[in-house]
Amino acid sequence: MSTTTETRRLVLTTGGGSVGRCREFARDVLIHWGWTPTEEGERGEVARDVLLVVSELVTNAAQHADGPVELSLTRSARGLRVEVADCNPEPPVLRRGGGPALPGGHGLRVVDLLSWTWGSRPHAHGKTVWSEIAAPPADLPSPH
Repeated sequence: MSTTTETRRLVLTTGGGSVGRCREFARDVLIHWGWTPTEEGERGEVARDVLLVVSELVTNAAQHADGPVELSLTRSARGLRVEVADCNPEPPVLRRGGGPALPGGHGLRVVDLLSWTWGSRPHAHGKTVWSEIAAPPADLPSPH
């Protein structure tokens, strides 16, 4: 994996289909970066995890705000950072408890399980929810 940081952004307008558009954008970016979701092994697994995190964060923005306003993906030597900005200033809340068979409230649990870290930060018009996902071990730089 490259030692440089590279970011790709998708600015969104209101309207339906944001989850599909964001997943397609993320998939294209991942393929461009060599993280093909259909690939066998750890790199493909991590790419599929990234797509799931994108879906969950965008879905949350669609359900709890007027939809996402921007998706950004940043790669570095350590892994990938997914950021979804929306216009709702309320930070997301990871729900604890509740049955797994009950509908709703599971998106952030998925993000929590797949991320090495995640959180949110306010911005002038709402918030950005972010997730960091570690690169597959084969892609990590060797320690010196």
